Amino acid sequence: MKKREKRIAGNLLAGLACAALAHSALADDAADARALIKKAQGTDLGWQTVESLTTEIGPRLAGSEAEARARAWAVKRLKALGFANVHVEPFTLEGWHRGEISVRVGAPYPQRLVATALGRSVGTPVGGITAPVVRFTTLKDLKDAPIGSLKGKIAFVDEIMTRTQEGMGYGVAVQKRAAGPSIAAERGALALIIRSAGTDYHRNAHTGALRYDDAQPRIPAAALSNNDADQLARLLALKPDIPLTLNMSSKRIGQVPSGNVVGEIPGSDYPDEVVLLGAHLDSWDEGTGAIDDGTGVAIVTTAAKLVAEHGQPKRTIRVVLFGAEEPGLIGAKAYVKAHKDEMGKIIMVSESDFGTGRVWRMNTGIAKEDEAKADAILHVLRPLGVLPGKREASGGSDVSVLSAAGAPAVSFTQNGWTYFDLHHTPDDTLDKVNKDDLNQNIAVYAAFAWMAANAQGGFHPPAHPSSEE
Repeated sequence: MKKREKRIAGNLLAGLACAALAHSALADDAADARALIKKAQGTDLGWQTVESLTTEIGPRLAGSEAEARARAWAVKRLKALGFANVHVEPFTLEGWHRGEISVRVGAPYPQRLVATALGRSVGTPVGGITAPVVRFTTLKDLKDAPIGSLKGKIAFVDEIMTRTQEGMGYGVAVQKRAAGPSIAAERGALALIIRSAGTDYHRNAHTGALRYDDAQPRIPAAALSNNDADQLARLLALKPDIPLTLNMSSKRIGQVPSGNVVGEIPGSDYPDEVVLLGAHLDSWDEGTGAIDDGTGVAIVTTAAKLVAEHGQPKRTIRVVLFGAEEPGLIGAKAYVKAHKDEMGKIIMVSESDFGTGRVWRMNTGIAKEDEAKADAILHVLRPLGVLPGKREASGGSDVSVLSAAGAPAVSFTQNGWTYFDLHHTPDDTLDKVNKDDLNQNIAVYAAFAWMAANAQGGFHPPAHPSSEE
C-alpha cells in the first residue's frame, strides 16, 4: 500500500473510531437520562418544594417584603439541596402597591362588580371616578375610535380570550391589558376596564402588568371577571349611559430591591460552559403563586438536584430563579446586563413557567448543525409523550431575554388547556398542582439537562434567533 493510501486509510479508521466513541458516549448519556426519568417519576421533592414555597412564603409580589423572604427561602433551600455557588444577584425596580378596589354600577341597576387592579396601574383620585362607559368588542375597535372621542368616559374593552392547548389565545388577549390603558388615554378616557385575560368563569378577575406609553396620561386600569364583563355588557344593552364608579388606591412607590437567586451543579470537564434552567420566584399577590411560578421553581431545582445525585455532568447546570418577572422580565434583563461578557459560555437555556400541564412538545432554537443532538434528546423523551416541534424557540419567559442575546434555547410546550383558568387569580393555589404531571415535567427537565450538559461539542445559537411561540 502506498504511503498516501496508508495515510487516508489511517485517517478513515481514526474517524470511524471517533464516531464509534461518540456514539457510545451518546448511548451512555441516553441510558443515564432514562434512569433519571425513572427516578423523577417517583420523587416527592418537587411537591415538597412548591408546598414549602407557597405555604411558608405565600404570594410574592415583585419588590415586596414577601419576595425578599422568598429569596432568603431559595438561598437556604438550594444550599440544603447541595447546590454550589448559591448567591443572590440584586437589582432594583419601581415598586407597586395594589391597594383596594371597588367597581359599582349606578341606577337604575345598582350593583357591585368583581374586579382587580392591573399591575403597576395608578389609582383613581380620592372618591373614585364616576362616568358613563363606552364598550368596545375588541382592542382594535378601541384603536379605531377617534382621538378625544372618550373624553369624560370610561373605556371598556370586552375582548374574549380563546382557549387553546398551547395558550396561544393569551398573546392576543393580553394586548388589551398591556397596551389598552395608553390607547384609551390617547382617546381621552378617564379610566380603562377590560374583560380579564383568562378563560374561566369562576368570578375571579385576572391581574397582570400593564405598560404605560410615556407620551400619554397614566389612567387607572382594572380587569373585570369574565362573569362581570358579561354582566356589564348586558347592563349597557339595557341602558347605554349607565354610570360606573371606579375607586382604586393602587400606587407606584419608587425604587425597591429585588434579585435573582442562582445555584449551580458544577461541571467536570467544561465547568465554564453552562446549561441554564430558569423559573421565576415572584408572583402576583392574588393567589399564592403555585402554578405561576412555584411549580417552575420546583421543576428546575428538582431536576438539577436529581442530576447531581446521579453523577457530575460535563458542563455546569445553573439554576436561576429570576426576580420580578411579572412586571416585565426585569430580573432577566438585569441578568443579561450583569453577565453580558459571559453570554457566549451559555450553551443552552430553557425555562419552566406554565404550571404543571404535561410537556407534549419540544421546540429548538439552535444551530442547524446541532439539531441531531437535540433529536437524540427528543428520542429519550418520546416515551413521556413529548413530540417534535418547531425549529425555533425562545426558551420561555425570562430566558427569552437570554436567547435574544444569543443563547441557544429549547422550549418545552406544556398542555395549557386550563392554565388560563387560574393564571393571575386567587385560584392560583397549591391544590391546583397535579403531582403526577409535576413529576412528568421534572423527568423531562432532568433528562434534558443531563444530555445537554454532556452533548459533544455543546450547542450553538441559530443563524436567525426567533421570538417563537
